[in-house]
Amino acid sequence: MSEDPNNPFLGDSSEASKPADPLASVRNQGRPALPKRFYKQAGLIEVEGGFRLALDGRGANTPARKPLILPTRDLGEAVAAEWGAQAEFIDPAAMPLTRLANTAIDGVADRREAVVADLSAYAGTDLVAYRAGTPERLVAAQAKAWDPILDWAHEALGARFILSEGVMHVTQPEATVHALEGAVAAVEDPFRLAALHTMTTLTGSLLIALAVLHGRLNPEEAWAAAHVDETYQAGVWGSDEEAEARMAGRWTEFEAAARIIARSGSTAS
Repeated sequence: MSEDPNNPFLGDSSEASKPADPLASVRNQGRPALPKRFYKQAGLIEVEGGFRLALDGRGANTPARKPLILPTRDLGEAVAAEWGAQAEFIDPAAMPLTRLANTAIDGVADRREAVVADLSAYAGTDLVAYRAGTPERLVAAQAKAWDPILDWAHEALGARFILSEGVMHVTQPEATVHALEGAVAAVEDPFRLAALHTMTTLTGSLLIALAVLHGRLNPEEAWAAAHVDETYQAGVWGSDEEAEARMAGRWTEFEAAARIIARSGSTAS
């Protein structure tokens, strides 16, 4: 991933012309055969706009061959630490911050309007607006986890939701949809927008993701709120090893997105 044009880890620059899907970009980067570690040290070079990942002192690029520049030293050091922790092979699955940074640079920065539109679509179908009718224990668990989020959305964002029982679609007030669209559009930093997209698609809730962005929920609280139903089902039927493994992988991505927000240096509007 150095500036050597023959380095295979740089990826095909033609990827830059493909449609944006930030989460898909994150996932796809984990699929190629693992390349061998070709560097001894990972560090940073201070450049215009932030801190560029450096491998043996040479500036590193994204898969689309753009400079891998992080907006803050804090985030840059965290990304460099991922590279420094690699062993004989470079395993993108063990580098969630790097993958999300690549997504921000290659898949979000030049396609901001498309990403904002994709996120805004969740305003009318947010997880926390769809409630169970029974059993009472699940109804109570959803209310306990989700009602405070709805209260916050009303107070902080001006969004008031209509709740639905079951999976029957409910049309949210136009003012609510516009309020959430505005909250998304206010996120100008591509790193934070990529993180918001990742958290939203992983949970099915734009409100939960925005609550993390604005500091209303910490990552653990947000993850628990997004998985009230799964927690209830596990309590009734017991845990499933494969499901837990999938959940752990998704949590890794979610937690990395939250770290991007915490370390990006920007503040939510």
